[in-house]
Amino acid sequence: MVYDFDMKKLLTIIVLGLLFSGNAYANNLKVVDGDTIVLNGEKIRFSGIDTPELKQTCLQDYQEVACGMEAKKLLVKKIGNHTPKCISEGKDVYKRTLAECFVNGKSLSKFLVRNGYAFAYRKYSTKFIEDEDFAKANKLGMWTMKFQYPWEFRKVS
Repeated sequence: MVYDFDMKKLLTIIVLGLLFSGNAYANNLKVVDGDTIVLNGEKIRFSGIDTPELKQTCLQDYQEVACGMEAKKLLVKKIGNHTPKCISEGKDVYKRTLAECFVNGKSLSKFLVRNGYAFAYRKYSTKFIEDEDFAKANKLGMWTMKFQYPWEFRKVS
């Protein structure tokens, strides 16, 4: 009977560990790239911003930088083990939900643009222009690099 007790205890510890670990969010949240997440099975594209594509690179001091991956990493780090709260603004032509998402009441879009790893997507919104101007003036993120805007990169790739 000692064996049964230990097995039950072990299973309880494993289940509780999974429930309370940061990995528990992996079933609910996936960061696709710098401006797209999947939350509870719903694909959400951050409205009003555009980040570099995952395969996009930039040049900094003659060194190639994976700026698309950097944008994604910055978003992952900012979200941490929190679950974003998103305000839907409709759907795009790809049937993704367009939304602005927040962690601890702070806009993830504003954070990415203000840190220089996303751009105000002027074609669709003027909301984040001041944040982009701030990042550019302070040479933050991609503003320290040579880069193609993501919408230009997509046209040629």
